[in-house]
Amino acid sequence: MPREQYKKDPFPFSADALGYLEGVTVSYRSNSSRTRPLLRYFGGLPYALPPTGPYRFRRPRALPDEYRYGTRANPGRFTRSAAICPQPEVGTKYPEAIHDEDCLQLNIYIPTGSPPPNGWPVFFYIHGGYLQWGSANMTPEAVVPLLSDTAFHAIIVMPAYRLNAFGFLASRELQAEAERTGEASGNMGFWDQRAALEWTAKNIRCFGGDVNNITVGGYSAGSHSTFQQLAHELYYVPDDKAIIKRAIMWSNSPGVQPRTVIEHQKQFDEYLTKLKIPLDVSAEEKLKRLRALSAKQLVDVQDSMVISEFRATSEGAFIPKDVIANINSGDFARRMQKRGIKLMNGECRDEHNSYRSWRTPASSYEAVYTRLCADYPESAVRKLMNHTCGPNHSLPVAQGDWQDLFGRLYANMQVHCLERGFCDALVKGGMVAGKDLLRYRFDWRAGCVQIPKEWGVTHATDMAIWFWGEGMGEGITEEERVVLKPWNEAFAAFVQGGEVHWPTTTVKEMLRLRDDGKTDVWTDDRWEEGLEIWNLVNGDARTGMLGWLRSKM
Repeated sequence: MPREQYKKDPFPFSADALGYLEGVTVSYRSNSSRTRPLLRYFGGLPYALPPTGPYRFRRPRALPDEYRYGTRANPGRFTRSAAICPQPEVGTKYPEAIHDEDCLQLNIYIPTGSPPPNGWPVFFYIHGGYLQWGSANMTPEAVVPLLSDTAFHAIIVMPAYRLNAFGFLASRELQAEAERTGEASGNMGFWDQRAALEWTAKNIRCFGGDVNNITVGGYSAGSHSTFQQLAHELYYVPDDKAIIKRAIMWSNSPGVQPRTVIEHQKQFDEYLTKLKIPLDVSAEEKLKRLRALSAKQLVDVQDSMVISEFRATSEGAFIPKDVIANINSGDFARRMQKRGIKLMNGECRDEHNSYRSWRTPASSYEAVYTRLCADYPESAVRKLMNHTCGPNHSLPVAQGDWQDLFGRLYANMQVHCLERGFCDALVKGGMVAGKDLLRYRFDWRAGCVQIPKEWGVTHATDMAIWFWGEGMGEGITEEERVVLKPWNEAFAAFVQGGEVHWPTTTVKEMLRLRDDGKTDVWTDDRWEEGLEIWNLVNGDARTGMLGWLRSKM
């Protein structure tokens, strides 16, 4: 349905203790014979206090209990969208003029019609962008086809969160400050997501949602974030306060054990040097000067950095210090089973073609090695590159060039190989393939996808499948609806918490959408490669009781 056939009208709403709000109702235009409302939308609701000024690079602060979004006489107007965290220009489509460091806001998309007796299921969706860029802002018109024309009927919550240095800067200086204030240091973006998730659990009933039926999912970095949210709950949140009922990881994996704060120090020092902050001043002075700079200054230097990617840190407060060891030991799977948490996880066939385009290195072994070190601990990169290129550091015969190798290695670490190692460990820990663990693979893409066709079925091409066109072009055609109907029904049933028809019986099998539009059960031909790389970079993680105890320290 072309967007011009939709209209948006004000939607006044009393959200109980949250106060009075104005959102929008999306419906067909009045000249259409179909005039029913299609969805309700609220955009840009704050879920935490502004992370600005002295609170830059610190954990988010919850809204006070007395916080209200508006009054009957002056309702809060939430008809636009969430703020967009300042981010580098490379790879992003969001102009600098709309960046806002006060970005701890979320968007809510609500189906129309009669909800189930306990309220609508809730899909808490985390956007991607390498943790460096991206936005939570799908227009309500883009979400209309999913919520009005398919089997999927659930509230969708999309939070914005801090990205790049704003969300993932870590150092000894920040750690020391956090210790003085009694806070955790680093991983601010993950803490933001957690704050939004807790806000959702506390308040979604006001919008007709079922607080006891929340699925957390995401794409790419949002998928990796979903894993981190799940791991945090399993190891730091007691059963009676757990929120996550199911998890969806689209095109990403657990990755490797994140760097320690000490390992992050090299990036922090490089960042200060780029910003012309002397390294020989006191820790307090360094942080004071960082907080005095504009958001634009903090962003502008990032593209020129050697360690350009701001990533998670193993700090033992959000991320367990031995999370990979806990996966290897089977403890992670056992905790998921205890809480009845199911997982959907899978990939696109040609993930690498998109991955090679993000901050692509120069054409040499050294450049690829250095670029990968921007994302992963150097110990993991050294193992991966030695395994791939041998002692002579030669380009493998099968690779066209070093950039192609980079894309494939990046895709293996982000998606293909490490998700296979993760799934293997989950099944060995007791989860059942086809029931607790739903693996998939896409060899097909919709015609409306705007990613270059020569990239094939690459990373993010399946967003049009899950979000039923995602507002691109003319959307899903009638012929494509037939192809995608069983996938949409499975997605809907998973989020609703119902039985899902997923005819795989072993962990090596994946439900596949073939390039001819047929769905079958496919025996994974990359399984052994995946386990080999998982064991290479994650196999020496400590397991057993010692690993569990260390995760609590």
